[in-house]
Amino acid sequence: MGKDANAIYGINRWGDPYFTVLDNGDMAIATPGKPDYPPVSLPAIITNLEDRGIQLPILLRVSSFLENSLQQINESFAKAIADNDYSGAYRGVFPIKVNQQEQVIERIVSFGQQYHFGLECGSKPELIIALSQPLSDQSLIICNGIKDREFVALAMQSRKIGFNTVIVIESPNELDIVVDVARELDMDPALGVRMKLTHRVGGAWAESSGDRSAFGLTSDQVLDVVDRLRAENLLHTLVLQHSHLGSQIPDLNDVRRAVSEACRYFTELTKEGAPLCYLDLGGGLGFDYTGQKRISDHSVNYTVADYCNAIVEITGYAMNAAGIPHPHLVTESGRATVASSSMLLFNVLEATLYDSADRPEVSEDDHHLITELAALGNITHNDRLSHSLHDAVYLRDELRALFRREQIGIRELAKGERVYLNLIAKFRDLMDKADPDLQSDAREELNSIADIYHCNFSLFQSLPDVWAIDQMHPITPLQRLNETPDRHAILSDITCDSDGKIDQFVVADGVSPTLPVHKLTDDPYYLGAFYVGAYQETLGDLHNLFGDTNVVTIECTPEGGFELLHEVEGDDIAEVLTYVEYDPNDMFAAFKSRVEAAIKRGDITPSERKAITAAYKDSIRGYTYFEH
Repeated sequence: MGKDANAIYGINRWGDPYFTVLDNGDMAIATPGKPDYPPVSLPAIITNLEDRGIQLPILLRVSSFLENSLQQINESFAKAIADNDYSGAYRGVFPIKVNQQEQVIERIVSFGQQYHFGLECGSKPELIIALSQPLSDQSLIICNGIKDREFVALAMQSRKIGFNTVIVIESPNELDIVVDVARELDMDPALGVRMKLTHRVGGAWAESSGDRSAFGLTSDQVLDVVDRLRAENLLHTLVLQHSHLGSQIPDLNDVRRAVSEACRYFTELTKEGAPLCYLDLGGGLGFDYTGQKRISDHSVNYTVADYCNAIVEITGYAMNAAGIPHPHLVTESGRATVASSSMLLFNVLEATLYDSADRPEVSEDDHHLITELAALGNITHNDRLSHSLHDAVYLRDELRALFRREQIGIRELAKGERVYLNLIAKFRDLMDKADPDLQSDAREELNSIADIYHCNFSLFQSLPDVWAIDQMHPITPLQRLNETPDRHAILSDITCDSDGKIDQFVVADGVSPTLPVHKLTDDPYYLGAFYVGAYQETLGDLHNLFGDTNVVTIECTPEGGFELLHEVEGDDIAEVLTYVEYDPNDMFAAFKSRVEAAIKRGDITPSERKAITAAYKDSIRGYTYFEH
């Protein structure tokens, strides 16, 4: 048994209650709230799916994870409401922009029906999605974002067929459209107003909060809206105040301060005659990607229950002090709802190693820098390790400089490089036997000389936030977790772009520039990137024309297996080409013309023509990723 995987990767810290490690070293899925369900091995799931013809990379959605997140948010608010004698209800909504995929939205609506959970729309296409869902009559549809007349008219008319749709006014000009459409349709809308808060929260998304945020109205502009609605005899339609707290807020005290400010505006607008009955606090509920439970861009210092209780307690106190009935509370928790529900599973194709167990023969006839380099391998005590490592780097760099000045040839350079790689292997072996508290600088430097593990996925397509904003997602091997990893690597994707790499990883003691991995063997080596359900599925572009991956939704069973609920085949090459305005039929016709010309010239035979055209046709209908 190797070093405990929890002590290396921190799986028990960030993985609870979704993941565990089996005795055989496999990463496994647990079923939250059902301890009698045996964990299901992820490598076994991969093998099962590949037997069905579903190849890696795979975006795996676990139905029970999504259900657990929705249950946790809604029941935590319900408990906080009961504990604080709060008389309003909780009516959460899911922002469709966070994950627009049909299977995700359908499951959110299905699981959320018992809680009257609704949807938030920031565009006409998202409103079209919301209006196709079987929402309860108490579920809210919150319409945010910039709206044209068509958007506003559709939102208003949806109320006639039983949808509880609220149009949130985001700008002064939008009010003109709302008033005009209301007159044309001769009906009262249900309106909200987006009030900017002055409190600016911390974290990576701080700019989405405060009075410099892109959307919303200042206090002066909100009063203009109130006065205009009163003049138009529409003030009775203003039922909701929207005050976005922020996004992925790491510090609970920021939540408390922002909620307090939102309540002040709510009580003042109520005194102005607005019959507000909903307080929408927008996003803010953070997701703990690293499991560190502290204030950082990728962690939070509170639980879901802490967050819910803070909102309910502060709002109840403010309304009681103002003598105002408790409003229904609305939050738009997107990341916290769906982040946990998806993971990207992929395989390692090959590795570029930066050490070598093979030592080349060195003789007196070799260049003196090579013999000096080889002599460093004679050390036997790790107290000389740091000094020897620095010497090795210096001598290797001198050899490279001589090659650039044409003073040595490529064979001498190559031998020197092989000697250096063998030294690194020897130094690492000495380091493994050393006291962990000793030679910390050498240990850090050796770990930084990381291998490159080339993996079967596209960073830009499947994990765009990792590249764009340094988002952290836990990544671990999916097997051999009962063995101590003997390599350190960064991950390179299948694209030909130098930015297609991951070099920041969640580990047990924080964040590391390398991932502890195992030496590759003839058996497949699988990795998983976890908690990718928020934004990653919808932000990916077509970099290098790698399309969507295969997507599979599963439900774990009481017997320790799983049921395949839904499968979406990833894009084939023809589909991806149509996204960038090519016609696959025209392309195939052009290729066949080229092949026919080769026959006329006598370059190929008719039987070769058949094989070549079949190869092209098969490829254009194939998976965009590496296929076994």
